[in-house]
Amino acid sequence: MSTANLKKEYSEHIVPELMKEFGYTSIMQVPVLKKIVINQGLGAAVADKKLIDVAVSELAAITGQKPVVTLSRKDISNFKLRKKMPIGVMVTLRREQMYEFLERLIRIALPRIRDFKGIDGRLDGRGNYTLGITEQIIFPEINLDSITKIMGMNITFVTSAQTDEEGFALLKRFGLPFKKDK
Repeated sequence: MSTANLKKEYSEHIVPELMKEFGYTSIMQVPVLKKIVINQGLGAAVADKKLIDVAVSELAAITGQKPVVTLSRKDISNFKLRKKMPIGVMVTLRREQMYEFLERLIRIALPRIRDFKGIDGRLDGRGNYTLGITEQIIFPEINLDSITKIMGMNITFVTSAQTDEEGFALLKRFGLPFKKDK
């Protein structure tokens, strides 16, 4: 299933199902996936500056888009942190790249997690969902030989849903493997 197919799947199958389930009167009321934000916080980058470059190249390989380096907002002496020091990287995916990344995440990356039993089904109250991944090596784009440090990331799915129930239904229909107990 290519990117166009995921989008086609949304318009042909997911929209009618959600309209029927929630009783929407217009297609415009149906929640839509607006963007996917991938964030990698690198507190260890305070001591090792090369970690930022490694994270930028890895996230660029995973998403196909150049990440933005995030900077600290204030000084925190206990963490040896100064204002405007690089402490993370992030990427915002929209449109075609978003659907392409979602496809690879669901079909390739998540099944590679050891002892995978599904992802937790708690949303944020506004229909958005954040998935925490502990190892970047689940993505096939990462070369295992060039890994210097195992780093995790947060993947946030931002939807136009008004409630958690609507957001959950949308993400479940896209194929996110939520745990069965919800």
